[in-house]
Amino acid sequence: MTAEPAVQIHKLPEAGEYRIDPERSGVTYASRHMFGLGRVRADFTISSGLLNVASTLAGSSASAIIDSASFDSANERRDRDVKGRGLFDVAAFPIIAFSSTGIREDGGPILLAGIVAMHGVEAAAEVTVLSWDALAPGQIRLTAQANHLDRYSFGITGAGGFVGRYFDLAFHVVAVRTGR
Repeated sequence: MTAEPAVQIHKLPEAGEYRIDPERSGVTYASRHMFGLGRVRADFTISSGLLNVASTLAGSSASAIIDSASFDSANERRDRDVKGRGLFDVAAFPIIAFSSTGIREDGGPILLAGIVAMHGVEAAAEVTVLSWDALAPGQIRLTAQANHLDRYSFGITGAGGFVGRYFDLAFHVVAVRTGR
């Protein structure tokens, strides 16, 4: 659905714990609707998260909590429908969570293996790190992409062909070192 830009990994930031700054971070959702004819783009807010940078990339980890009710496609009716009981059911499932379970780099992009918890279901996902760099001392900027996630694997089956089955999530994160 979305083309992946070239990977730009600079040096590994200083080891430590970095807290995601919700004011400067977010997630972009992309999918298709109307039997694949139209595109849907929306934004989510990240309410919290951590990047733990180890002395080696393999020892590092990431986690994030996304506010599912923050879905905003700039279409009030669509937003209400997506947040409703037939799809996200944000009243019953207010968060979408990601936690990494491993990191690998096979000469190509950095891949975060992890678990996405959404709609009461956990499913494996792979997130490609597109860029990772130190903004300033004690700050990291990270962009990453999870492609072709299947909403059916999370038990979200409502709306048939009117809502795309597969979606992409693009993470735009700024994190600040906590002192640990």
